[in-house]
Amino acid sequence: MFPGGSAAGPGPGPGSVPLNHQRRPNAHNIPGVGLMLHYQYQWKSPPSMASQASGRKRQRDEQSQPTVKRQRLDLPTRSTAIPGCSRAAPPPPHHPDQAVPQSSRAFPNSLVNSHPTSQLHLHPHSPVVPSRSNLYAKLSDQMVALFEACQQQAADLERKESCRFQLQEDIRKVFAGQLYLTGSSMNGLGCRSSDADLCLVIGGNKRIDAIYVLSQLQKMFRSLSYVEKTQLIRAKVPILKFRRKGSDLEFDLNVNNIVGIRNTFLLRSYAFADQRIRPLILVIKKWARHNQINDASKGTLSSYTLVLLAIHFLQTVKDPVLPSLQKDFPDAFNPLLTLDEVPVRPKQIPPYLSRNQSSLGELLLGFLGYYATQFRWEKQVISIREARALPKTNIHEWRNKYICVEEPFERNNVARAVYDQAKFDAIKAQFVESFRTLQRRMDLNSILPVRTTINKESCHR
Repeated sequence: MFPGGSAAGPGPGPGSVPLNHQRRPNAHNIPGVGLMLHYQYQWKSPPSMASQASGRKRQRDEQSQPTVKRQRLDLPTRSTAIPGCSRAAPPPPHHPDQAVPQSSRAFPNSLVNSHPTSQLHLHPHSPVVPSRSNLYAKLSDQMVALFEACQQQAADLERKESCRFQLQEDIRKVFAGQLYLTGSSMNGLGCRSSDADLCLVIGGNKRIDAIYVLSQLQKMFRSLSYVEKTQLIRAKVPILKFRRKGSDLEFDLNVNNIVGIRNTFLLRSYAFADQRIRPLILVIKKWARHNQINDASKGTLSSYTLVLLAIHFLQTVKDPVLPSLQKDFPDAFNPLLTLDEVPVRPKQIPPYLSRNQSSLGELLLGFLGYYATQFRWEKQVISIREARALPKTNIHEWRNKYICVEEPFERNNVARAVYDQAKFDAIKAQFVESFRTLQRRMDLNSILPVRTTINKESCHR
């Protein structure tokens, strides 16, 4: 059994928890996190990126760009308590998703207000269901503090959008296409130090040679005054890595990886399905990075794989924290949707209200325990599409693979980077060691140095 008495093994599917069951008193109010399944879009021409005390428009410097229409996001930032936490911390000065910039032509005519029930404003004195014990109070409190300090801020997103817009204008001199900001920068699961993922979509029916396009862009980027350290990575999905000159902002650019745009909005829908998701996943990613099992280039887990591991765990606890959105709402995540429809369809999904009342600390320990003691790596395939573990078959995609995690749209193995027995053993051993250590000490510092991690993020500019 796991914390709070919930078995963490595969349990009843999401169908056993009605999506519209009666709303419980909110027990998971995390400072700075809005309770909403999706977000609200509005077309606005934002003011200058720097606030002006005098009210006058500041003069743009030589790298500033014309005003761009952006996706604006407004989320509640009420300061409330989370079960197991000893305090209700004040909301951060900027919510990471107050501004979700994109280009003025990204998803045209489709960014409208979301479903009216998708944003729930909670009464400040709503009753709080207490944790089953105070055992997890310190751990949950540490997780909230880490999340508040490390979550992506609006200013971080503005920097990425500024560079994306500038690149868009320069790339169009060579290739006719649209440049999208994707990945953790847009799905709500990013932190201040997250790289920015870009997808260049080039239309037409002709098959595009991604290596050729990226090679041409690499040559062109050498002439750009604001780009440095370009590197072409010839992976299964080729990318061009580069940095914004004079900063620590790094980008990974791919060509026509449309599935990356689709899963950006799928993961964003999961991220805002429950207030606990974003803090939990941020802590998991920081834990994995600190313990050196979060680097696909070195044969361990990618951040995307870690997110799918977390969602799978949350779907399979006795009282699921998450459903399968693809299974319950196939029209919202149809892989044949046009790009214009991709961010729009999920707005019709009603909020998912889970019966699960576990605190953040309980969920983190349950996550580690599930993969340390229950999940059968050698016989199971993780599928968030089905909200369950599938039996590993002998098809090529899963045969002789150490870790099998299904990509929710293309259904290939996103954990294929783990191809070495020693790396696989190290990943499993880290789950076991961290689970036992955290279970014994109930202190996040025992598996992740909280203050050091926060200091690293606060230095990110």
